[in-house]
Amino acid sequence: MLVGGGAAVVAGLFGRPASAEGPATDPFTLGVASGDPSPDGFVIWTRLAVAPMAEDGRGGMADRAYEVWWQVAQDERFTRPAASGMTWAEPSWAHSVHVEPRGLEPGREYFYRFGVDRWTSPVGRTRTAPARDSLPAALGLAFLSCAQYEHGFFTGYRRIAESEPELIVHLGDYVYEYAARVYNAPSGNVRDHAGPETQTLAHYRQRFAQYKLDPDLQAAHAVAPWAVVFDDHEVDNNWAGPVPERPNPRFAQRRTAAMRAYWENMPLRNARQPRGTALPLHRRVHWGSLATFHLLDTRQYRDDQGCGDGYRDCPAAADPARSILGAAQEKWLLDGFRRSGATWDVLAQQVFFAQRDRDPGPALSTSQDAWDGYAASRRRVVQGWLDAKVRNAVVLTGDVHAHWAADVKLDFADPHAPVVGSELICTSLTTGGDGLDSDPATHPFLGHNKHLHLYNGQRGYVRATVRPAELTADFMTLPYVHRAGAPAQRKASFVIADGVPGLQRRYLRPFTGPQGLSPQEQADRTVWSETERP
Repeated sequence: MLVGGGAAVVAGLFGRPASAEGPATDPFTLGVASGDPSPDGFVIWTRLAVAPMAEDGRGGMADRAYEVWWQVAQDERFTRPAASGMTWAEPSWAHSVHVEPRGLEPGREYFYRFGVDRWTSPVGRTRTAPARDSLPAALGLAFLSCAQYEHGFFTGYRRIAESEPELIVHLGDYVYEYAARVYNAPSGNVRDHAGPETQTLAHYRQRFAQYKLDPDLQAAHAVAPWAVVFDDHEVDNNWAGPVPERPNPRFAQRRTAAMRAYWENMPLRNARQPRGTALPLHRRVHWGSLATFHLLDTRQYRDDQGCGDGYRDCPAAADPARSILGAAQEKWLLDGFRRSGATWDVLAQQVFFAQRDRDPGPALSTSQDAWDGYAASRRRVVQGWLDAKVRNAVVLTGDVHAHWAADVKLDFADPHAPVVGSELICTSLTTGGDGLDSDPATHPFLGHNKHLHLYNGQRGYVRATVRPAELTADFMTLPYVHRAGAPAQRKASFVIADGVPGLQRRYLRPFTGPQGLSPQEQADRTVWSETERP
């Protein structure tokens, strides 16, 4: 249990007395967070906001900078200090604070907190990454995506926090852009978004504040460092580079606002600070020699979808000139494969990587918003890890609001092509409402896509343990999200053995039914749950 920061600190900490110009009420309403661990440090984050839901996006703070102190310690009571200092929370960046302590010990747990005037933040727990030349015995991580505030309570975040992972990977759709009651869960929304659809900086800031006020989300941020990437809803549904979903002459301004608000509200290093419409998001996190996480951006640099966003038989998908990563990021990724040397190379990214063909016949009907819409780009990436002799390639994916597990091939058209990697796809945390349990043996996609090994349509996340000899993934589900307090239950477990590409199923929770949907209805529901939009 983490110790709270208390209502006040001793006046004169760091030799500065309490100021009459300080915030009149607690400014740490949005909690604390940490991220992007390295062997000698990490980034720690907070954002000052005495009125976080203020419509002007300023959080009720005065239009001036506030001096903020920060501390890092080896224990949660701060009796063994490790680093400390002062920084400024600037109004131009929504009074957010991104501090990067240096010179810490590798591979160990730390605690941190902030203070301004007489107010002290909650305490967060984080950790440094292991030394680059070390081989840790294990890494416990959780990954998740798609947390639509209106569709359910954030109990999944609480369950992740209770499992105390060493690293949390968020794969996108941290917030949703829609106005209240525009994007509705099948069973109805349990709470409403505040404000209109996010178009301006003020409204993006307000939307992030609404999500971050949730105590379950704050608990997950405070328990471990995060590695984050965005997908589409942090900006606009299914956007592609400079192209919005629907015509919008002000999309560049909207994207600029969204990028700025994303950096302001996430535990990202200062090097990731956006410039105009661009936020340099792709980067790596190294966990000793055990794992290299390649954090990808499949939105900013992609070509526009060739045939719209849904499932299509689309000749443009095979065009080698088209890319989902862009030429520069693709080269960065392939260079990273060659230089990695890790036991596990993990691609943490947003959209489905393996092929999913909806049509059981000779036609190829695939999702054009996923890597299937950029098949040549996918082939170059897979060939890149083969050429680099990557020892174990694993893709982590979100976006599709269901648990899936897949083997990866270089050529999905050849049923005899060897398996060369694995993909683990997490369901949504809340998006889509409660969802339905299912028997994956009855899902029609799995019948004619033999490389697919799991489908489940409930809400949840994935809990994984990475060891030198194997990677184990537990697909966790919540029986409901329409009310708080649901237990986390394991639906399936898969193992990937070192040097043996592909998934081995170790556990599948029996389906107790009854099965309420025909195969065609299951296929239709799968497509609808991914592509439904206002």
